[in-house]
Amino acid sequence: MFNLQMVDLKRQYAKIKTEVDAAIQNVLDSTAFIGGPDVQEFGKELAQYLGVKHVIPCANGTDALQIALMALDLKPGDEVITTSFTYIATVEVVALLRLKPVFVDVDADTFTMNIDALRKAITPNTKAIIPVHLYGQAANMEPVLAIAKEHNIPVIEDNAQAIGGSYTFADGTKKKTGTMGLMGTTSFFPSKNLGCYGDGGAMFTNDDALAEKLKMIANHGQKVRYYHEMVGCNSRLDSIQAAVLRIKLKHLDEYCDARRAVADYYDNAFAGNEHLITPHRPAYSHHVFHQYTLQVKGINRDALAAALTERKIPNMLYYPVPCHKQNMLKEFGGADFVLPVTDMLQDCVISLPIHTELTEAELKHITTNVLEAIAQLAK
Repeated sequence: MFNLQMVDLKRQYAKIKTEVDAAIQNVLDSTAFIGGPDVQEFGKELAQYLGVKHVIPCANGTDALQIALMALDLKPGDEVITTSFTYIATVEVVALLRLKPVFVDVDADTFTMNIDALRKAITPNTKAIIPVHLYGQAANMEPVLAIAKEHNIPVIEDNAQAIGGSYTFADGTKKKTGTMGLMGTTSFFPSKNLGCYGDGGAMFTNDDALAEKLKMIANHGQKVRYYHEMVGCNSRLDSIQAAVLRIKLKHLDEYCDARRAVADYYDNAFAGNEHLITPHRPAYSHHVFHQYTLQVKGINRDALAAALTERKIPNMLYYPVPCHKQNMLKEFGGADFVLPVTDMLQDCVISLPIHTELTEAELKHITTNVLEAIAQLAK
């Protein structure tokens, strides 16, 4: 009998238990719970891994996006272009800062920002672009950066789902996702490819002055204690989470490879099935499969989800209501606002279990049940 999970953190922890337990105990022994050595060392180690000058840890991925936007000193009503087919945090922070989210459509194959739509959305009021590396897939950054450079618009990469991934430019240059724009942000939510055991996040940049500003904003706007130079917030990665992340960072490439192997198995199992479109892997993107997301064609996606749940096959719908249709953002979108690809994807995508501990027997069980459920629904 299989006890399947969308993400099995318990089995992953079992493999690194000795290392993690020792790292946590070291923090407890030191009592340096906030801003301790592990936080500083993790920032340095992640910067080295990413090939970026500065990593500024913070409390979570949503804060990372908010602080990055705050560092641009934008004014209420300034426009920020991003996609609607993403987790709400990407857009929530834009609205929170009284900026105007401008939604553009995504490509049907990669689920990431459509370049033509981006180009058409640029106005004199566009003050930032936030491409999202969704499900572990790199957005097509070379044209995004070219458009941004042409109009002198800063780019903030939402890398919450793709840490460990990379992008290959036309000249063969490779860069890690999150390191190509002016700033990158990420989340260390436990289910991420690099996840801690609570909440955590970080910002990346190669700009020295901007890095200093990000640090200050995350720490109540101060560089020297009790001397506050700008309005900031309180967003800190605690030392226990940093200690866990230092251990897991050593395994990140291994974790990403394991996820890609799961995706390979799924791709092969579903190849040629007329009711499934497997994830696209463009040459420019080293997809690290935070999610394995299929498009369902010719049968009802919700019926398939229900059938899999009945068969005890975990599945998720990311995202059943895109941002432009959410009540909280209706003034920027609403029922009459049309994004054809996004609107199509909300009704046809479904994600299957993907994590570092899936066995071949479990994968066979999952894929067999998916194909059987589809065959029954297609009758």
